[in-house]
Amino acid sequence: MKALMVAPSWIGDTVLAQPLFRRLHERTPGLQLDALAPRWVAPVLERMPEIAQVVDSPFVHGELSLKTRHRLARRLAAAGYQRAYVLPNSLKSALVPFFAGIPERIGFVGEKRYGLINQRHALDKTVLPQMAERFAQLAEAPGAPLPRPLPSPRLTSSNEQRAATLAELSLDLPEKLAVFCPGAEYGPAKRWPARHFAALTDALAARGYAVWLLGSAKDRPIAEQIAELAQTTSAPRNLCGSTSLSQAIDLLAAASFVVCNDSGLMHVAAALGRPLVAVYGSSSPGFTPPLSERAQVISLRLECSPCFKRECPLGHLDCLNKLEPQRVLDACLARSAE
Repeated sequence: MKALMVAPSWIGDTVLAQPLFRRLHERTPGLQLDALAPRWVAPVLERMPEIAQVVDSPFVHGELSLKTRHRLARRLAAAGYQRAYVLPNSLKSALVPFFAGIPERIGFVGEKRYGLINQRHALDKTVLPQMAERFAQLAEAPGAPLPRPLPSPRLTSSNEQRAATLAELSLDLPEKLAVFCPGAEYGPAKRWPARHFAALTDALAARGYAVWLLGSAKDRPIAEQIAELAQTTSAPRNLCGSTSLSQAIDLLAAASFVVCNDSGLMHVAAALGRPLVAVYGSSSPGFTPPLSERAQVISLRLECSPCFKRECPLGHLDCLNKLEPQRVLDACLARSAE
């Protein structure tokens, strides 16, 4: 059996899809499961043993590009896939498997994809409150109950991969390493303030921890703010924008513990089994929690949150501004003691 997975376009969503991949292998021994994915999430899929190969999806967000989709579909048709699992709910994401003539095309109805998806699931958000559950449901027959508990995501990072990444970046691994991921692609309403990260940096440095800041180039400005606001002589190392995603995976795997906003790297750290403190503001830990027993979610659970907005609609961002560094520090020290 050969199956194609049309992967999500977000790093965190891709990690949360791994329980589906594991369930598919349990149900179909010998399955070859390939993934059609944007190149920016490919490194995550490459660290999943369930994925045989990643096929590059060249489309940017919102791009239709029917000619390019037809060309890609012709190439995939020659691979002889018997099933396609379409995880995004957009109409565009279902076009390539349809054009490729893959016989079974499985997914949620989404944007009225009748015909494009021929094994259609209807979403009941009350029955499947978590994103990982919604993905995993696609391993079952439409309407069948979802077996629980879900298997947890697990990404790989070997000793050799970590050593190679440290050498490539000219980094020496500290005895005690705290990694902060201060960004959040969705917007500022998901980002714990730089001054709080700076205060946490000072408190951890006083306890002998080195602090590294990880993220994309877009996160470099907030990481620079953290470094400027920190009072410790052991300044945090700003690596935002200086690593590939594959390298970031290895650095997270080397951490004593990780502090993240609700972000893609939070889900990566959880899937690596690292002790993790996850700070939630405008989003909901009920929908996209870090799926790890070693993760602790911290949220003030104010009446106005979760609002799921990119920016605070009330202008005060109390859900994050009032979440004091001492509370996060206490959680970090408890995680590190495990």
